[in-house]
Amino acid sequence: MAITAKDVQALREMTGVGMMDCKKALTEAEGNMDKAVELLRERGLAASQKKAGRIAAEGMAYAAVVDGVGVVVEVNAETDFVGKNEKFVDFVKGVAAVVAKVQPADLEALMAADFGNGRTVQEEQQEMVLVIGENIKVRRFAFYVDGVSVPYIHAGGKIGVLVNLDTDLAPEQVAEVGKDMAMQIAALNPRFLDKSEVDDATLEEEKKILLVQMENDPKMAAKPDKVKQGIVTGKLRKFYEENCLLQQEFVKDNSMSVEQYVAKVAKEQGGSIKLKAAVRFEKGEGIEKKQENFAEEIAKQLAK
Repeated sequence: MAITAKDVQALREMTGVGMMDCKKALTEAEGNMDKAVELLRERGLAASQKKAGRIAAEGMAYAAVVDGVGVVVEVNAETDFVGKNEKFVDFVKGVAAVVAKVQPADLEALMAADFGNGRTVQEEQQEMVLVIGENIKVRRFAFYVDGVSVPYIHAGGKIGVLVNLDTDLAPEQVAEVGKDMAMQIAALNPRFLDKSEVDDATLEEEKKILLVQMENDPKMAAKPDKVKQGIVTGKLRKFYEENCLLQQEFVKDNSMSVEQYVAKVAKEQGGSIKLKAAVRFEKGEGIEKKQENFAEEIAKQLAK
């Protein structure tokens, strides 16, 4: 019986196993789908289907400049140990290279792109699941084509930051200031890059909270509204300093703000430097991690 590409694809979708292994199993099973699934299970390959449902909140956040394109990606695995696995790290770097080359519109487009070895990113991800033995998932990415991008990886992939600058200076002239900003973003995770980005709704909410706090303070409640508004304005300045990167105190030199530091470097280098954008990925951010109860796990094993 002739094995069609459609048959192979159907088996892949059922089991999550790589294309060549599916084709081989179907050939041996003479086209019988159930028998092919059984063969893959006997070989331990179809286990990847089960692994796909397990929580992957570890892994690696990675940032780099590839062929002039700034890229930051997050790829998840189940354990921190796998995040340091050489094959896994190579896969993450490979994904970043695909992003730089293809510049996909979304995650779906990225997963369908050629990984560079005859397989798509999706197929390569499935191969990694089989080779490494854990659920692995490309989660998100971002890239910048224009300007000068400066990457920074914190703690071996716990956090990946990509800073994008608009400058008339050479990349090597702005590498240090870019890295300094990226390190500050990694450490303090500011909500905004600049105070101009703070929307009216956020400001109104902050003002409301500050006014309520004053109303609840006996010493402040009796003060005239004009005085209260002045205090609110002062406190909003503090809000900017705490939540906006450029207005934050520069961690490496607290005598100046990040904005002042950037201006100082630009003047010294004889050019202009403007922060256009930045992305910060922290591995597992927002993913609910499974809480293991080892006593309960042992009890389940003994009950079998």
